Amino acid sequence: MTAPLTPPPPPHEPSPRDAWPSPGAYPGTAAAPHDAGHGQDGPGLRTELREAAVITVLVAITGVALGLLWVWLAPRVPLVGELTDGSWVVYLEDTEGEQAVGVDGTFALLAVACGAVSAAAVFAWRRRGGVPLVVALALGGLLGSLLAWRIGVWLGPGQDVIAQAKAAGKGVTFSAPLKLSAKGALLAWSLAALLVHLGLTSLFGPRDPETFGQGPLQKDPYGAPLT
Repeated sequence: MTAPLTPPPPPHEPSPRDAWPSPGAYPGTAAAPHDAGHGQDGPGLRTELREAAVITVLVAITGVALGLLWVWLAPRVPLVGELTDGSWVVYLEDTEGEQAVGVDGTFALLAVACGAVSAAAVFAWRRRGGVPLVVALALGGLLGSLLAWRIGVWLGPGQDVIAQAKAAGKGVTFSAPLKLSAKGALLAWSLAALLVHLGLTSLFGPRDPETFGQGPLQKDPYGAPLT
């Protein structure tokens, strides 16, 4: 006598009540950051690009202040004009002076200060960073440095040293035009902004949660979370 053949039980299929809950359905869990703001990555990326464009323009415009400060604080390089055989010759009054080095150093120090201030302002405005924002800081700093350099040259002493020597007179000291000999100083703003922003983000930036709720979720044998 054989036992009747019975079909195996059907596999367990979750009913609508057993459906997987959406993020945030359990206490202590939260939706992902991109779900809270934008439903898709597209609008979020476009927003970041718009913000990056605004930051680039604002940081670059700040270069006007850097140029004015450079004209005001940079040391003057003294020149002297002499009339020899009917022609003017211009030479340095102090051949061992370090005023020319001071001109480059003043620009670099002011650029570093502008980079730190701009990075702190951007971080205070938008604490959560991003690649577009960092690129905007670097590009805006470079454009601001170029603008400051040209403004300093434009507003500083005249570029025609022969005309200045004639106007000053024979043997009279006058100031040389502003000149940025170390072109690497143009990168000081961008480098300082990136370093300061990186430090602020690592120290005070938002942190991703390590766990959801107070502890790991308990699951049933089929993998569904237990309420």
